[in-house]
Amino acid sequence: MTDASIRLHRGTGSEANFDTSLLIGWMEKTVAGFGGPLRVERFPGGQSNPTYRLETPARDYVLRRKPIGTLVKGAHAIEREARVISALGGEGFPVPEVYALCDDPAIIGSPFYVMELVEGRIFWDCTIAEVAKAERHRYFDSMNEVMARLHNVDHRRAGLDDYGSSENYLVRQVGRWSKQYLEDSAAGRDPNMDRLITWLPDNIPHDDNKVTLIHGDYRIDNVVFHPAEPRVIAVLDWELSTLGSPVADFCYHAMMYRMPPHIVAGLAGADVRSLGIPLEEDYVRSYCERTGRSSIPSYEFYMAFNFFRLAAIFHGIKGRVLRGTASSAQAQQRAELFPELAELAWRQVTESRLH
Repeated sequence: MTDASIRLHRGTGSEANFDTSLLIGWMEKTVAGFGGPLRVERFPGGQSNPTYRLETPARDYVLRRKPIGTLVKGAHAIEREARVISALGGEGFPVPEVYALCDDPAIIGSPFYVMELVEGRIFWDCTIAEVAKAERHRYFDSMNEVMARLHNVDHRRAGLDDYGSSENYLVRQVGRWSKQYLEDSAAGRDPNMDRLITWLPDNIPHDDNKVTLIHGDYRIDNVVFHPAEPRVIAVLDWELSTLGSPVADFCYHAMMYRMPPHIVAGLAGADVRSLGIPLEEDYVRSYCERTGRSSIPSYEFYMAFNFFRLAAIFHGIKGRVLRGTASSAQAQQRAELFPELAELAWRQVTESRLH
């Protein structure tokens, strides 16, 4: 393995775009054991909620903040992120420790929270080519096991019984993302998205009504693996977490098997068998066994829904780019990829004979 192909959880981005003096004063009062001097560096990615590495002589931290500017209602809720991470940490689930939340925008320009920096490996390529072929299935199995563990968490015991609605998750999600797409006039319309917002509501399955805590964006690049072992040690980026359908959440994760890698980390076009990576059907079977299911009858619908949902998110990014409020250099690229992703979403319907 090489440093070029495995990224330790370290920043390689730009410096902070805020005055750090007030942040230092706040951390001295709020974060136990903190001491300067402080160096701040923005992580690449984290395009929705800007994320920074805070370096001090004694230890390093991670800061996540709301972006500055006009925000979509309900989005960028870093307070919810801090809450769910803290709750899951209390359940022994692999997440960073949250040290403090600040809701005062006067400190750095928007609310933020500070958490533990978990050192490990983050893979940006689903083929994890830098890992020996004989070991790759163990990395995938760890991701699968951790997702199943999340869906088996008792959210009521964890104090998250009011973390989201317990009813009609798919109906609400299709409605939410359709509305966001239709209302963002700056980003324009797309024929494939228009087809989907008509087709999806009429085809929502009702074969799995279980409600659990869900991550909402569980991808290989949102987990930190142990520095030397095939084991997930932290799950990151909880912005889209809520109570909802664990099957939909898992199928979003399983999209990696059908996702072109130039859009987000994906395996489309890869010969997974020769790479030593579990086949899609085997990966689904492992998750079902771990969560007490015999199968996922509406698997293809969930695929169409999740491609649509991600396309709607990219459409929102496109709108922020056009309004000048996007917070990452990756935003322009994702805005340009929106039409391709919308086409892929509709293809899940037509090619799976769901239409």
